[in-house]
Amino acid sequence: MPDRTANVPRGMRRQLFACKSIDRLIADSEHPRQRLAKSLGPWSLTALGIGAIIGSGIFVLTGTAAAGEHFEAPSLLHAQVMDLVLNFIQHGNLSGALLHGRPAAGPAIAVSFILVAVACSFAGLCYAELASMIPIAGSAYTYSYATLGEFFAWVIGWDLILEYAVGNVAVAVGFAGYFKAQLSSFGVNLSDRWSTPVWSEGHLTGAWFNMPAFLVIFLLTLLLLRGVRESAGANNVMVALKIAAILIFLVVGGMLVHPVNWHPFAPSGFRGIVTGGAIVFFTYIGFDVVSTAAEESIRPQRDMPVGIIASLIVCALLYVGVALVLLGMMPYATFASGPAADAPVAFALKALGVHPAFLAIIVIGAMTGMVSCLLVFQYGQVRIWFAMSRDRLLPALFSALHPRFQTPHWSTWIACAAVGVPAGLFDIGDAADLTNIGTLFAFVLVSIGVIVLRRSDPGRPRGFRVPFVPVFPLISVVLCLGLMSGLLLITWIRFVVWLGIGLAIYFGYSRHRSEFAAK
Repeated sequence: MPDRTANVPRGMRRQLFACKSIDRLIADSEHPRQRLAKSLGPWSLTALGIGAIIGSGIFVLTGTAAAGEHFEAPSLLHAQVMDLVLNFIQHGNLSGALLHGRPAAGPAIAVSFILVAVACSFAGLCYAELASMIPIAGSAYTYSYATLGEFFAWVIGWDLILEYAVGNVAVAVGFAGYFKAQLSSFGVNLSDRWSTPVWSEGHLTGAWFNMPAFLVIFLLTLLLLRGVRESAGANNVMVALKIAAILIFLVVGGMLVHPVNWHPFAPSGFRGIVTGGAIVFFTYIGFDVVSTAAEESIRPQRDMPVGIIASLIVCALLYVGVALVLLGMMPYATFASGPAADAPVAFALKALGVHPAFLAIIVIGAMTGMVSCLLVFQYGQVRIWFAMSRDRLLPALFSALHPRFQTPHWSTWIACAAVGVPAGLFDIGDAADLTNIGTLFAFVLVSIGVIVLRRSDPGRPRGFRVPFVPVFPLISVVLCLGLMSGLLLITWIRFVVWLGIGLAIYFGYSRHRSEFAAK
């Protein structure tokens, strides 16, 4: 008599690696009860990418990455994974590893921006191909479901929840601090009890709630509920404002550049450049959000590649320009701590006596950048949940559409609570690095997905094709893994813990609701 239990693991394996066909994904997206309105053109998609990519990072992280980071207490948790591995290979121990921070990149942070842009461009090409042939909300989650199977789809979907939620909590807290500082410059002082995090740097602050951080998320939620057309229109205006602010900084700051400040160009060598890249990678996160809008694009086969690639090119040029100008204005070591580290662009302009009007424009640009970044990431997060719910891996509530606005209203409100409440309570600090590792992991799986689909479905029409497959996707994988190695050990530990929680939910709940569940 055959052993029936022997078939259980085999059935589970079939489900874990079951791929959902592209035709089925497209058919599900056209169901009348779960169909999103198509209203985005190439400019709106490009602006969506720029809105997500250019946030507060260009005004804040440039100085931090150039000057490096230092923790008072040496700890293995604060060492880069790359540094630990290299020291173990060379010496058989970790005695030579840097255990108290990250080395300074110096003016070579401009090279870090280029390095990250190259890494992102290879990944961006892969996103462009998959978005043009699978125009479905869900981004890397959907692409993984079509190429690698349900298990990897869940992992990357759970990973994207981490990327978008943690990133937006960090930006919302940063916006609140920036907003409070600007109000105080006009004599309006918000009470610390209602404008600072309840928990920061491992201890209670005495505050009750960070109301500005919550309110900005709440107001953007109201806008997102109205529809993607209204949200995209507001984002277009904000993108125009912050690009104008950056261009003004390049002109004004460019006249204050002293080339002597560019020496030494790379004080920590290539290690500092890679580490700087791992830090500033946060500033490039966002072009993948464009792919979450594929289902709401009017002509996705043509417009999705344009939106992804154009947003990357524009942002890379602006980032390199800001880095060279800022670090030509003042020595990189200036931005190691204090007000210079918190707001390096504003600090440099003020210290060098720039007219207050120009400084005000930069401040407005920084705040606008944060708001547009929050808007786009909240939008992308909801679309990921929507896609996962439509595939029955999350409850049906997440894919329910508003009867009038045709937006995923319950998902939008849940996203408001998932980001707004933590932003009102916590300053997550260096946990924001989780956004970097989550995004890089998504890039790796998307790049592998291009190779898989070229082999499994070579004849399917593609609105855009990555050149030199499998070479370019493999380059993307290698570069992304290299940037991941520049992150701290504690970031890897947190990431593994988050994935462990996700796997518990998948095996305890989602796997049993899936259409591929063993009957």
